[in-house]
Amino acid sequence: MTHPPNNSPIDFSRVNSYKAVATILDSLDALVYVADMETHELIFFNDYGQTRWGAPQGRRCWEVLQKNQNGPCEFCSNHRLTDPGGEPNGVYVWEFQNTQNGRWYQCRDQAIRWIDGRLVRIEVATDITERKLMEQQLEEARNQAEHLANTDMLTGLNNRRAFFNLGEQLMKEAARFCQPVSLIMFDLDYFKQINDRYGHAGGDAVLVNISSIIRNTAREADIVARLGGEEFAVLLPQTGFEQATNLAGRLREALVENNTEFNGQQIPCTASFGISCADIPSAMTLDQLLSRADHGLYVAKRNGRNQTASETAG
Repeated sequence: MTHPPNNSPIDFSRVNSYKAVATILDSLDALVYVADMETHELIFFNDYGQTRWGAPQGRRCWEVLQKNQNGPCEFCSNHRLTDPGGEPNGVYVWEFQNTQNGRWYQCRDQAIRWIDGRLVRIEVATDITERKLMEQQLEEARNQAEHLANTDMLTGLNNRRAFFNLGEQLMKEAARFCQPVSLIMFDLDYFKQINDRYGHAGGDAVLVNISSIIRNTAREADIVARLGGEEFAVLLPQTGFEQATNLAGRLREALVENNTEFNGQQIPCTASFGISCADIPSAMTLDQLLSRADHGLYVAKRNGRNQTASETAG
């Protein structure tokens, strides 16, 4: 450990108390150090700290505890430890990942008056790396579970649940900012015949290929989903009827031009499209937008399939 400063008269009873406290702090399974709040010089560094970061030898806290530092750390807590009058204002608790060893610590920092009267920061840092790793694993597991709950496992697109959740949010945002929203629904033509001829594995291959075509054609901001079976939907934010019609046309052409390769065979597939548009989103719901697109899809099928039909709304 380091020793108390000798630049002012020393009260030896206080020094003995200091030694007793230092003995206790040296026995802790946590880093405890004291640094001058102006110079950042380490005044006390317990055995736990010296074992892991080396002896301070008159250096400043950021020179001992961190790496690649040319000055005080950007995350230094000193400014949080005093009130506007420069007096201590209590304990500040925070967490960070040490740049020297990569481990996570929970830190309890506080400004106090040292035995010679100067203002210092005392920090107690407890290693929480194992807890942090567990928290990260739990967060990853939650994210994975959420992803699985919202993803169509065959195609990797949003599933019906995710489509409605995201769609409702989009409709609210569109209504708030008075922006148009359009919807494209399409259904693969004669998909049952594909399953009957090539088996369900062939049908799955077609669905996966179609999903890839949609991803490559739709915009990043669009909400793309497989609603179920061979039915898909693309919800288009900030998009009017003409733009939606153009995108539906590109999708239809892309399906015609890109057969699915399966077991050395080429499986052709077309689709029928229904388009709806809400120029004033506050005047209609997502369900109404879907109903209008579904009606357009029905018209496209009735008129011979492999085409688009639309219905606009105010």
